[in-house]
Amino acid sequence: MKRFRKSSVILVMAIMILSGILAACGSSTGGSKKEVVNIMNWSEYLPEHLIEQFEEETGIKVNYSEISSNEEMIAKLNVSGGEFDLAVPSTYFIEVLINQDKLEKINKDNIPNLKYIGDDYLGWDFDPNDDYSLPYMWGTEVIVVNEELVDEDVKVTSYKDLFNPYFKDSLVILDDPRTMLGAMLSMLGYDSNSTNEEEIVAAGEELKKLKPNIKVYDSDNAKNLLISNEVKAGVVYGAEAALAMRENPNIKVIIPEDFLSLWQDNFVIPKGAKNKENAEKFINFIFDPEVSKEITLDHPYVNPNEEAMKLLPEDIRTEIELTVGEGVDHPKGAHAIDVGEALQVYDRVWSEVKQ
Repeated sequence: MKRFRKSSVILVMAIMILSGILAACGSSTGGSKKEVVNIMNWSEYLPEHLIEQFEEETGIKVNYSEISSNEEMIAKLNVSGGEFDLAVPSTYFIEVLINQDKLEKINKDNIPNLKYIGDDYLGWDFDPNDDYSLPYMWGTEVIVVNEELVDEDVKVTSYKDLFNPYFKDSLVILDDPRTMLGAMLSMLGYDSNSTNEEEIVAAGEELKKLKPNIKVYDSDNAKNLLISNEVKAGVVYGAEAALAMRENPNIKVIIPEDFLSLWQDNFVIPKGAKNKENAEKFINFIFDPEVSKEITLDHPYVNPNEEAMKLLPEDIRTEIELTVGEGVDHPKGAHAIDVGEALQVYDRVWSEVKQ
């Protein structure tokens, strides 16, 4: 009996060792691969607890990467080799990605919660059937002023007013060439989506005149500079303005008269995504009205999810309205669109401005 028990123990141990080896091999070849989804999104754009909720509900591990500009997102997609399953670029970059055949078609059968998305946010000209992109958030880029730091007789109603020498070394502006150069183009009487090199260069020269007033280029955390009274005014995303107002009642939002940048960020699935169905599960999860509401509570942008908007408290809806103004009906409101090869001119001019 002792010999039998000893040999049994040896046999069991051998089986356990072999099982471990096979498991390791299976892991390296995908045999016991853990379900994952690799997401690239903007910073300050999705509450951490919702990622955890998705993981708990589905068993799918979320690998979450953050970026601070469309340019950074596109650069990462170009070198990732199918590393990402889901990304959230703005509309004008989606048009570029579609034209370059860098996106997978989305299987909308896997996204039943799409029914909650309003028609106004669907059917873009570059993707009329929403084959490649679905809405995440919509918003504006506005001017903000700290009324505690700015004298009453200093009036700000437009981008032109930010050139006042009074604002020397006291502005935060978006680190975004299409927004800032678009504003300058509009100020000069040109199309904010101009593809004319001379006009774009002229916009850059105009923006250089603002440089003495610019303290910080920041698309990520402008609200912190506003809350802490480190800047007098600036150009920021609508939600950043709203969040700053929550903490600092002296912050005032101004819908600029001379140019209002409008944008929409959409979900896309990059070409070659290895976990496409998991990406679609994540989109469907986000489109659940209760989940989508939670995003807007933390990041008060316009939510294309109409049912989610109905669930928001009145004070949050008021915050959003303050940062939107007339929205698409603003006489100088404009979405950035694909400018083709002129994008290289925008990038070059922007680099010259920031030197």
